[in-house]
Amino acid sequence: MKVLVIWPPHVPSYFNAGHHTPAFMTAGHLRRDPRVTRVDVRDAGVLNMNWKAVGDLLFQGDYDVVAVMNDFDAVDGLERFIAYARELSPRSRLVTFGRLSSMNPGYFKRYDLDAIVRSGDYECGVAQVVDAVARENWPQGPLPGVAVRAAGQWHDPHLPGGTLPAEEWTLPDVDEIPYAAYDRLYARDDHKFCGIPFRRELVVPAARGCPIGCDFCEVPSIFGLKERRLSVERTVQYIEDAFARHPFEYVAFYAPTFTLDRRWVKELCARFQQSELKPRWKCATTIHHLNEELVTLMGASGCVRISVGLETLEPDSQGTLPRAKQIEDEKFRTLAGWCERAGIELNAFVIVGLPGTTPAGVARTLDVARRTGARVRPTMYTPYHGIPADLTPLQISRYNRQLLAEPGDPLAREWYGYMFGHEDRLTTVYEAVPQHTAHDAA
Repeated sequence: MKVLVIWPPHVPSYFNAGHHTPAFMTAGHLRRDPRVTRVDVRDAGVLNMNWKAVGDLLFQGDYDVVAVMNDFDAVDGLERFIAYARELSPRSRLVTFGRLSSMNPGYFKRYDLDAIVRSGDYECGVAQVVDAVARENWPQGPLPGVAVRAAGQWHDPHLPGGTLPAEEWTLPDVDEIPYAAYDRLYARDDHKFCGIPFRRELVVPAARGCPIGCDFCEVPSIFGLKERRLSVERTVQYIEDAFARHPFEYVAFYAPTFTLDRRWVKELCARFQQSELKPRWKCATTIHHLNEELVTLMGASGCVRISVGLETLEPDSQGTLPRAKQIEDEKFRTLAGWCERAGIELNAFVIVGLPGTTPAGVARTLDVARRTGARVRPTMYTPYHGIPADLTPLQISRYNRQLLAEPGDPLAREWYGYMFGHEDRLTTVYEAVPQHTAHDAA
């Protein structure tokens, strides 16, 4: 069997390399199946692949299964990709998987697909489809976690999708990832993408799941409230192997709440301090899951940036947040002081348009954060839960954390001023990360 795993071409509105790791992890997982002789994986959503190249790949590959990754920000090219696949690789079974189909599977029933991964880990859902094709008997009903189209009808799953313990994850093969394209997307810090400009990033998908339960976050719905996390030993081994193979300059830990397990973080920091590599690294977590001792230890072990969900400092809107995310000014200033003393850049996520907030309140939140020296990354409030399935591709593309999900807000111009206005405070954290290779800053 031959399988293609692909993120279709589109112009990204936001870029986080961590969001792209599932394509490579899914490809690696499928390679474990002895019936699968070849798995190709392409990240064509980072402005590094044109439609002619996609056509060449489909026509020459003659794949049994094409697994198309989806996201809130990757629906623009989906219909065109499916048309290319049906025209150039007509015998392929097409399955889509990703964040959007896990949150809003009904949206994808309009497309000429054979299967939609609705729940569970993406690897498990795609593997169900590969198994069905390998048996040469396309199911007349659903698969666990996967909706199936048979005889022109969609059949929704009656069983949830499978999940993998962390020890069974296949970590991304760094030889397959288009890092030069990623470098270019991170070069402009005024775009407020998640990476560090001018330095090459190794993403380590360290954990899945989160118990906090923010209603503007998709993680608990897709991966559950219980966290699954790699062992420290496997994490370190992966980093050391990757750095030996490619000129990486820092590590980005992809985990919803990196410091949820403080004992794990302390063990990792100790390993970094004892190692010859001593990598620089960054992570994202909550203010609630940090203390001075931990921040100090993280800084001493090479951490250069901690991102936290500040969201808002408006008292009237604090009640809309989970208790662990309700933060007053002084607590944030205290954290900023810990980070400054530890030599860590504090990166504050602020939500623009959060229910209960005002433009003046957003301005004050941003001002408080900037006065502490923090880098600020604003995103537009996006109610991921309850997105209608009958939206058009243009409407669904508004759920990208940059535009208001519903047009017509009388305050839109003020909200957008925080999202798209001039940014003259750019990061210099790359100066704390030794450079090993030249990067294109264009």
